[in-house]
Amino acid sequence: MLKRLGTRWAVAGIFLVAVFSVLTWGMKERVSALPASEYENLRIFTDVIGIIKENYTDETDTKELVYSAVKGMLKGLDPHSSFLTPEDYQEMQIDTKGAFGGVGIEIGIRNNALVVVSAIEDTPAYAAGIKAKDVIVKIEDQSTKDMSMNDAVKMIRGQKGTSVTLWIMREGFDAPKPFKVTRDTIKIKSVKWKTLEEGFGYVRITQFQEKTTDDLEKALDELGIKKGTLKGLVLDLRNNPGGLLPQAVGVSNKFVSSGVIVSTKGRVPGQSMEFTADKANAHQNYPMVVLVNEGSASASEIVAGALQDYKRAVILGTPTFGKGSVQTIIPLSDGSAVRLTTSKYYTPSGRSIQAKGITPDIIVGEIITGHVKEKDLAGHLEGETRAGEEKKEGKEEKIVIKEDKGSEKGEKGEDIQLKRALDYLKSWYIFQETMGKKAS
Repeated sequence: MLKRLGTRWAVAGIFLVAVFSVLTWGMKERVSALPASEYENLRIFTDVIGIIKENYTDETDTKELVYSAVKGMLKGLDPHSSFLTPEDYQEMQIDTKGAFGGVGIEIGIRNNALVVVSAIEDTPAYAAGIKAKDVIVKIEDQSTKDMSMNDAVKMIRGQKGTSVTLWIMREGFDAPKPFKVTRDTIKIKSVKWKTLEEGFGYVRITQFQEKTTDDLEKALDELGIKKGTLKGLVLDLRNNPGGLLPQAVGVSNKFVSSGVIVSTKGRVPGQSMEFTADKANAHQNYPMVVLVNEGSASASEIVAGALQDYKRAVILGTPTFGKGSVQTIIPLSDGSAVRLTTSKYYTPSGRSIQAKGITPDIIVGEIITGHVKEKDLAGHLEGETRAGEEKKEGKEEKIVIKEDKGSEKGEKGEDIQLKRALDYLKSWYIFQETMGKKAS
């Protein structure tokens, strides 16, 4: 079995849902025998298949009937449990490599409509002018009404050089407009970095892939960690939908020297575990600010929650998505697989993020009420509140700074949240110097 964390999104035809392989469990945990009384209920299932096979107007394929039934069964559990056909399962395994054939858009389902979450920079979709919040009403000539994420993904993906037409409805459009996009090999660079000012570095993690932790170490080296010239770091997790759990642990371990980074708790004992920090890998000699927003989910929330609990970094931005559940990928005999929610994860202090998210220490920007979060998804799991936690949260005072021009961009298009993060890092040294002079 494989476990993975993520949100109900797909990137240019690849799922970023809760399908990111995290670790392998023994197959002995895979199937448990049903009580004898349950087999009576299964007779209904087999009876219905028999009725369809004998009486339906057209001939039917038994495997397709079973697949459809299993899809409906899993869909009724929660937004992140689902059935993967053999083709879907293969695509899911490709996902962690960070390269695929497609157009370069993150998509989601909102009010039964296919919506663009974002167009990834330097991709065909971005160049074609597709934007966040665009509603895809048709793919080629097929309506997307009630279309599953899997089916949409299959239609959007394709070989490099081929094209796909997306019919887009956007605020201000009188009618849907066609956007013809030529597919390309989309390579998602997991880690990007740059120097903001001398001594102050910036690292953005777009999603947690197989090599994210290694790439982060390279970025820190480039920014001067080994030379001792890095004075402050901004870690940007905005709009990061999640990814591999071991990579979230590995990234956290770069900044946390000891203790539990994240724990999981499930109904079955083997699903409850702890992931701890390795003292040898932590860099702790500089202040940090972590940027988050409504699009920061799952593995991103693990990192932000760990650094917040250990007071290793200041979290700045707007409240996160709130996906605090873990999915296990269970392969089946015919090459298909079940993606099943098996546990919830908790921050080092024991906080459940499910349907609540991470509240930043400093809230910069307007909280977008229309942005879909975990709590808005039909059938979502309820979060847990520890004894006394509601009272504590109610009394917590957060620094709130509302910008006039929205949550991220100022009048000149500048990144307000990033600007504030750099200001706070520089202020740290100003205060140190000022207090040092007073003490002397």
